[in-house]
Amino acid sequence: MLVLYNAKVYAHPSASALAIRGGRIAAVGTDADIRSFANADAEVIDLHGALILPGLVDAHFHFEWFSLGLRFVGVETASLDEALARIAARAAVTPKGEWIRGHGWNNNTWGTGFPLAAQLDAVAPDHPVYLTAKSMHMGWANSLALRFAQIDRTTIDPHGGSITRDPAGDPTGTLAETAMDLMTPRSYTARENPRCPVPEISPESLADAYAEAQPLLWQAGLTGVHDFDGVRSFRAWQILRERGKLGLRVVKNIPVAYLDDLIASGLRSGFGDPWLRFGNVKIFADGALGPRTASMIGPYADEPANRGIVVTSREEMSERGLIAMKHGLALTVHAIGDQANRDLAGVYETLRAAEGVPRLRHRAEHMQIVDPADAPTFARLGIIGSVQPIHATSDMFAVDKFCGARGAGAYSWRRHLSLGTRLAFGSDTPVEPYDPFQGIHAAVTRRRADGSPAEEGWYPDQRLTVAESVDAYTQGAAYAGYNEQDLGSIAVGKLADLTLVDRDLFACPAMDLRNARAIATIVNGEFKFRTV
Repeated sequence: MLVLYNAKVYAHPSASALAIRGGRIAAVGTDADIRSFANADAEVIDLHGALILPGLVDAHFHFEWFSLGLRFVGVETASLDEALARIAARAAVTPKGEWIRGHGWNNNTWGTGFPLAAQLDAVAPDHPVYLTAKSMHMGWANSLALRFAQIDRTTIDPHGGSITRDPAGDPTGTLAETAMDLMTPRSYTARENPRCPVPEISPESLADAYAEAQPLLWQAGLTGVHDFDGVRSFRAWQILRERGKLGLRVVKNIPVAYLDDLIASGLRSGFGDPWLRFGNVKIFADGALGPRTASMIGPYADEPANRGIVVTSREEMSERGLIAMKHGLALTVHAIGDQANRDLAGVYETLRAAEGVPRLRHRAEHMQIVDPADAPTFARLGIIGSVQPIHATSDMFAVDKFCGARGAGAYSWRRHLSLGTRLAFGSDTPVEPYDPFQGIHAAVTRRRADGSPAEEGWYPDQRLTVAESVDAYTQGAAYAGYNEQDLGSIAVGKLADLTLVDRDLFACPAMDLRNARAIATIVNGEFKFRTV
């Protein structure tokens, strides 16, 4: 038995302690109540006033990209020159002919246009180089990598993607959306394809990478993730569990490219247990804001001819969604731009009209820019809003630049919550940091660490409270992951997944929220990380 006392217990104002037995919460009450409840073998810990939260769960995570990215070159830099210098440094210690992978570049931060193959050629002429953008919706390759992928002026742009070209029609080095699959299948959207030039990793090796990455999440206070990478990732999670090393609660979503396989297998949304559960079928409606591929109602302010890319049409989403629904498979649809979200609202209207009861737990993933006129539809249809608050503070200036007045519909969590939409919070790691306290800070303040854009925050009417933000990381994520019976709140009988925090989030200054840290993380009643 484990007893924690002298603490603040979230959502239990009269409680200061709890007891854990057999991986579940056995009692919640006062210090005297719980200490008298403990047996002689109990470990009893004084938390000195620390805050106990239900285990925080990141409801949108790319674990394969994250864990492998720890081995990649980090090119989320302040300048193009710095990114190139890092590639040059890696090339100097990498045998000629071996691939160099990297992630994180953002030309909007650099203040440049899209980068060029020639720039990589200059620093790594003897290595194929492929670097994914921070948004994960664009790739940057050097000439050798393009040649290995057989991408040249004769290559046709795939449906839902584009190859950046010069006036003569030759590829310049960047690949958007589905064109990235010509280099390596994006694990979160496409099927595995051994014909692609970038070497694949085995599920067993991927499981090794997962085992190395898990402790980083425990140190951040996370007890679970909703994973959005592909089938190989699903295999890796199962292998990790077979090895007895799975220490996170995982909800696995699978790309729609595998829909027929899912149907043939008989797998249904929600199947599994609290350790590893199947979630939904993932579809992409559009691209992303950074590379200007999000599908928009009006043109981008600085590109009058550009309204983004429709990756999957409304008609195709409805068609695939109806097939999935008939086999007990719920959808989770990536929608960034206001046109994509309008299309998605229409898709879910179609699905709900054809559904019986109980209704499937469909999700709208990201909901970054939603016309206020479309927001009530998601609430009325009971669609889960799976959103990432830290995207707002990262993207706010880009939204102002690209969308102008339409930015009033961006990251409008207060509007969605007030209408009745259930929110689940995540990070979209590795797009953004997985620190949940940075996410809570972004939701509550809508300000960056330096205080910008203003003391009241960006569109301050859309700010949330600390409690609403915590609930989105706990109750909301539990419901979205079919785990609300066991997770999401501190209650007798529920699984003992807990995040212990070094300060009272409900009393500290709002700008201090991002500085909060986990002092311990407990999963299934066991410490996975502790400083107490």
